[in-house]
Amino acid sequence: MSISNPKILLVDDDTDLLELLSMRLSAAGYEVETAPSAEAALNQLDVSRPQLVITDMRMSGMDGMALFEHIHRTTPTLPVIILTAHGTIPDAVAAAQRGVFGYLSKPFDSKALLAQVAKGLRLSPSLYSQNDELTGTWRADIITQSAAMEDLLTKAKLVAEGDASVLIHGESGTGKELLAHAIHDASKRSHRPFVAVNCAAIPEQLLESELFGHVKGAFTGAVRDHKGLFQEAEGGTLFLDEIGDMPLLLQVKLLRVLQERQVRPVGSGQTIPVNVRIISATHRDLKAEVEAGNFREDLYYRLHVVALLIPPLSQRREDIPLLTNYFIGLLSIKYNKPINGVAPEAMELLVGASWPGNVRQLMNVVEQCVVLSTTPLISSALVYEAMHKDEEQLVSFEDARKQFERDYLVRVLKMTAGNMTQAARLAKRNRTEFYKLLQRHNLDASVFKRTAD
Repeated sequence: MSISNPKILLVDDDTDLLELLSMRLSAAGYEVETAPSAEAALNQLDVSRPQLVITDMRMSGMDGMALFEHIHRTTPTLPVIILTAHGTIPDAVAAAQRGVFGYLSKPFDSKALLAQVAKGLRLSPSLYSQNDELTGTWRADIITQSAAMEDLLTKAKLVAEGDASVLIHGESGTGKELLAHAIHDASKRSHRPFVAVNCAAIPEQLLESELFGHVKGAFTGAVRDHKGLFQEAEGGTLFLDEIGDMPLLLQVKLLRVLQERQVRPVGSGQTIPVNVRIISATHRDLKAEVEAGNFREDLYYRLHVVALLIPPLSQRREDIPLLTNYFIGLLSIKYNKPINGVAPEAMELLVGASWPGNVRQLMNVVEQCVVLSTTPLISSALVYEAMHKDEEQLVSFEDARKQFERDYLVRVLKMTAGNMTQAARLAKRNRTEFYKLLQRHNLDASVFKRTAD
């Protein structure tokens, strides 16, 4: 997702100044959003991330410094410029020491403000200019409008600039390999290979050979020398997915490779130097695995130099419509079907679901709907059917309670063959109350009598 014009969020309870600043920055080519208070600004930050924030210091309610503190805790890489009519040199020094990017006193010079803005945007890691050759490529496969995901991608871009090992945490189906590939594509290693291996998918006896290679005759079936994935990824990135499932014996050998930067193929007496960046991923709690003795602590700290957590789809529901339409676009071409979108009721079902399988599960549901749809608009019935093959629909508490109550009454009536007195006794309700419950759920006890007969 590229950004043609840098986005700036202006925060001030002075509407006249807010309008004036907005006009000046818009004239300078910036996309401007405004908020009349710090509280309103926080709401906007929950929806989308700007590349820079300019806030007044003195405002009713939360002041500019408190707003900065909140931004700095949640998005420490987002530059903040504070404007104030009460500025002093000690205030500016104190603000800079706490991490405020810029501090200007009112009345301020427009050129000085624009210079501060330009400098802040140059340092903003969330700014991706269309002229940047990485724009639209390094993160092109990550479809999102979630503020949480934008924060994650900001960190990923910063991480990509170095060579530190990265450990990606996230549930199955959240897109851990996509993020790893994005980090590789944003790095100086992007022109070299990106090699991925799922440590849980390869049998233990083959994984060592797959990673480090083997020489001819090393074991039965080794009819020729084989390059391991470390050598295949030379100069690039090796992605070790589901690293938490790697056997302990192999963890020792992996740790040695990371320490010595060289591999020894199975059956060989010689080592081969390697230059590879390691990105690993897991859905497990590796810290807990270390405490349980299932994962080596020294390897954990080798891999855990930088940790990134991908939020589950249930925590970024604003991405569901965007991802759904993206998948429909891809799949309608794949299956040569003129699908234009999803009915509103169907989208409500998608947005309200729990999605234990995350983005991968959403794609599977959309694919089934595209395959089975006979109309340009995917219906709620199709979505419901596709979703219930994998999971229960997330319903409201009231609907769930009603469904449980009805199911319970049906079960009691079946057990008593529609005998109201016995059914009420089993349910520990008097006959009048029990009858009202049946009426509420449109249940007729006589039907259960006929069925029993």
